Amino acid sequence: QVQLVESGGGLVQPGGSLRLSCAASGNIFRFNAMGWYRQAPGNQREFVARITSGGSTNYADSVKGRFTISRDNAKNTVYLQMNSLKPEDTAVYYCNTWPMNPLYWGQGTQVTVSS
Repeated sequence: QVQLVESGGGLVQPGGSLRLSCAASGNIFRFNAMGWYRQAPGNQREFVARITSGGSTNYADSVKGRFTISRDNAKNTVYLQMNSLKPEDTAVYYCNTWPMNPLYWGQGTQVTVSS
């Protein structure tokens, strides 16, 4: 059974930083690209960043240069380092495979950027 558990969210002031983690159980991690997605109130879920099993990365234009995705294959964990946070980054952040599998959505972790 696949389980993805996100953590690390919280309340941060504009310009601040957070590091999100996603621990993956099951056998989906090793050979799959993994992604971070987010959903703000009233908006559809959107792509944020992805990383292949080999470490290649891609980012949404809105976060490029501010966010960094990484993975630790030994720990079955993917990370999202978020710097220079803006109020418009406020959302629930989720991890999933890339492309995403609707069966794998977890609870997500709330990120709120506000002064």
